[in-house]
Amino acid sequence: MLIAGLVFAGIAALIHVYIFYLESIAWTTPKAFAAFGTTPEEAEATKPLAYNQGFYNLFLAISIGLGIILVAAGQQAVGSTLVLVGAGSMVAAGLVLVSSDRSMVSAALKQLVPPAIGCVLVVLGLL
Repeated sequence: MLIAGLVFAGIAALIHVYIFYLESIAWTTPKAFAAFGTTPEEAEATKPLAYNQGFYNLFLAISIGLGIILVAAGQQAVGSTLVLVGAGSMVAAGLVLVSSDRSMVSAALKQLVPPAIGCVLVVLGLL
């Protein structure tokens, strides 16, 4: 179960690296407009906020990546903790997104389902 949980958490981390790219690097491109439903004017006005939010997503992904490396290196307690904190934060952020804007359910599910599965499987693997 632990390995399966790390795989799902790793998938979540990769998704959040892509979100980082869209928010912090490609925010004012047609690709980001399509992904987030923004206009060029909205994107320009929110560029500093998106840049910051993108790095938040990157840091969560890094915590999961580091946690996976530490588990693989035999540091199960520390590594699992990092994975659970990073993935749990992703789940919480997805829930906040749904609660703040019901039209974002699809985006929130993409953001929260893989890390939620990862968290459950990691915890089961640690029992």
